[in-house]
Amino acid sequence: MEDKNQLEGQEPKKEGNPIRRDNMKQNAQGLFQEVKDFLIDLVNIKDETDKPQTIEDIKKDIPFKGHTVWILICSIFIASFGLNANSVAVVIGAMLISPLMGPILGIGMALALNDIDTLKRSLINFGVMVGVSVLTASFFFWAFPLKSETSELLARTAPDIRDVFIAFFGGLALVIAKSKKGTIAGVIFGVAIATALMPPLCTAGYGIGIGKLEYTKGAMYLFMINTVFIALATFVVLKILRFPMVKYANSTKRKRIAQFASIIAILFMVPAIMTFIDVYKKSKFETDYKNFILDEIKNNKSLMLLDDNGDYEKKIIELDFYGNLPDETKADLKNEKLNYESLKDIEIFFKDSNSADDYELVKDLLEEKRDEVKDQRKEIETLEQTIDELRNKLAAKDGQKPFDFLGVSKDARIKFSELQYLTFSNELRSDFVKIDTISVVRPVWHTSVTDSTLVMKNQELSDWLKGHLKTEVEVKYGN
Repeated sequence: MEDKNQLEGQEPKKEGNPIRRDNMKQNAQGLFQEVKDFLIDLVNIKDETDKPQTIEDIKKDIPFKGHTVWILICSIFIASFGLNANSVAVVIGAMLISPLMGPILGIGMALALNDIDTLKRSLINFGVMVGVSVLTASFFFWAFPLKSETSELLARTAPDIRDVFIAFFGGLALVIAKSKKGTIAGVIFGVAIATALMPPLCTAGYGIGIGKLEYTKGAMYLFMINTVFIALATFVVLKILRFPMVKYANSTKRKRIAQFASIIAILFMVPAIMTFIDVYKKSKFETDYKNFILDEIKNNKSLMLLDDNGDYEKKIIELDFYGNLPDETKADLKNEKLNYESLKDIEIFFKDSNSADDYELVKDLLEEKRDEVKDQRKEIETLEQTIDELRNKLAAKDGQKPFDFLGVSKDARIKFSELQYLTFSNELRSDFVKIDTISVVRPVWHTSVTDSTLVMKNQELSDWLKGHLKTEVEVKYGN
């Protein structure tokens, strides 16, 4: 009896080999597992983590007494000299010997391990270290005769979003290096440089020493950002690596300490998150503010901006223009501000300046513009001379006598005062048998030259040029 598919004129349906399909599936699963195992092994740090030694090393760096005190004082003086001299190399040297990192790691570890005694010691030593550092730096900048505001000092007065990431990832690298069997000293030195704990404290002392407390406030804000995020990174790594919690014999005490440590950890994390958000918003404001000033105002040649000030805290932008801005222009600038996300809630205040107080400022701006024009004219003259030299070289190459076109054009302007422009070129002309090079001059006359005198003027110019250049010149015109 024939198969039904064959009766209908169709080929029998071929079934796949189930054994072959199972083998392919198993091979794919095996490959995926191998890749997964490789990646896990690649990033795994648990196997090379020495937990008891890591805890001991961190605790050993917490105390602040004896040699550590003098090392810190010396590093503060070195960093202060470096900041005062604007020397990056000296500041880096001070960061390498600074012992500030010990108590910060101790705080993060104590919170992670529920170790209340280590937390107390870390906080006390941290506070003493900060106090000694700021006092030493304040004394240095108060007593030292040179008090210039260098770029290295000012760079530590206003943190931005990058400082948050540097501190957090620096803390991660440091505690991972500390936890490895056989501490990686190079990583520790690198983190000491990257997180830059020492310079902000010196800058805070600088603010106190010269009486500018706003510098102290900004520098301490930067220092606390570094501190909080290094401690947070330590807390996170030790929790991920499952470091053993400190156990207490008294269950009631253990529970109370665990609650206390959790509260402290939350108090650390909440400001860290709030700081991150605040610094991010401030950095975004600074970027949008600079772009707004550049794109919407400075690129507009009809506006003369004398001064500007953007204040993130007060949510205002102050713009000082010379002259009275029309209301339409003010409205346009306020509308253009809405194109910048972080400026939408910022209020713009305009100051139209045309009083005697602003005369000197405007005069200076005009002098700058005048100097720019002079420089541009000099560049043009240099280019013209270069063009003449190239033309003379080309003329000499073609067998023609080279000449000073710039000098000729000036002489022509003196003789023919109605000339506006004079163009000279060498053109190729062919009668389909040979090719000749001819000198062509194209004058442009002032509109006061009438059509009746135009032909005569051109002829006079042609005769003068032929006698002046001692060569045939063709004058083409179309005035």
